[in-house]
Amino acid sequence: MTNSASNPAWPDHKPTALLVLADGTVFEGFGLGAEGHAVGEVCFNTAMTGYEEILTDPSYAGQLITFTFPHIGNVGTNDEDIETVNMAATPGARGVILRGAITDPSNYRSSRHLDAWLKARGIIGLSGIDTRALTALIRSKGMPNAVIAHAPNGQFDLHALKEEAREWPGLEGMDLVPMVTSGQRFTWDETPWAWGEGFGRQDKPEFNVVAIDYGIKRNILRLLAGEGCKVTVVPATTSAEDILAMKPDGVFLSNGPGDPAATGKYAVPVIQQVISSGVPTFGICLGHQMLGLALGGKTVKMHQGHHGANHPVKDLTTGKVEITSMNHGFAVDKSTLPANVQQTHISLFDDSNCGIALADKPVFSVQYHPEASPGPQDSHYLFRRFTDLMRAKKAAA
Repeated sequence: MTNSASNPAWPDHKPTALLVLADGTVFEGFGLGAEGHAVGEVCFNTAMTGYEEILTDPSYAGQLITFTFPHIGNVGTNDEDIETVNMAATPGARGVILRGAITDPSNYRSSRHLDAWLKARGIIGLSGIDTRALTALIRSKGMPNAVIAHAPNGQFDLHALKEEAREWPGLEGMDLVPMVTSGQRFTWDETPWAWGEGFGRQDKPEFNVVAIDYGIKRNILRLLAGEGCKVTVVPATTSAEDILAMKPDGVFLSNGPGDPAATGKYAVPVIQQVISSGVPTFGICLGHQMLGLALGGKTVKMHQGHHGANHPVKDLTTGKVEITSMNHGFAVDKSTLPANVQQTHISLFDDSNCGIALADKPVFSVQYHPEASPGPQDSHYLFRRFTDLMRAKKAAA
């Protein structure tokens, strides 16, 4: 049998990308997307669709995403499925890890190959590793800190990469919201996408909603607008006085990245003042976690987190089970919730808290992503639950 040295027609399989874990474990693969290196926390996502929405979700800031589904990139990318509010901004995942090479796109909505899209957004990619083995490692040992590196010439300073992975402090105690929040106030009126029509506009709003941006997704804003809301988005550090001066019918607490306890140092006092005012309040993901802190509970770092579009959640207020989209590495510790806080939703995977409501005020939140994008639409009803609270509040005034 001849080898590659005697048969130059054989391809060169020299690794051009590495994933270097903090414990020194090294995965070799083939690079794609942007060149260079990035450090973050490795998680795995079990979604079978929506990789573009996942990679542009600001909640993934500081993370390297491993997709367990092997066929990533096969429908290409387009400008309609980006979830960052600022289309030119790049907050979201720092890196992406794939099993197979990216195939040419095969979808009528595709406008760009995933590899070119990753390059344009500065996201480093790696393919060709056993993602099942990496997922099993995460399930066993938890989400590791790591460096992902891509060098087309295959030359790496492995010692330096190991040092960087080992010295990165990790997400616990890290406030990442300043990386992803908007820099100024703006309004939103775009409504959800409809087949053959695209996105619509809300021109007859019934409610005035202020959304605090901890890393908000576009589809959250669309669903609020679709339910009759004029939405004003404000930066994460906006004071309660400024929020309440806008006379909102409701306040929305958005999703976002990082440790809720760290962001909560400045966000929780604002949330507490909003709650005290009696304004209906709805939180998602990081907003849910910080609402839990504001109501007297605590949050904890999860072993492997919840990342995917197939998570079963039970609504304890109705007894119904919904399949949800999730993305979080921290959770509200339900054992710390005070007596006046009702647990409304639980994960049927691990019984962790997925929703709370205040007994004596129009305040509630969920841990998962009811706006989906990607994911099932089982939980869209929560936006109507929010508008029902606002409608009742206005009727009682």
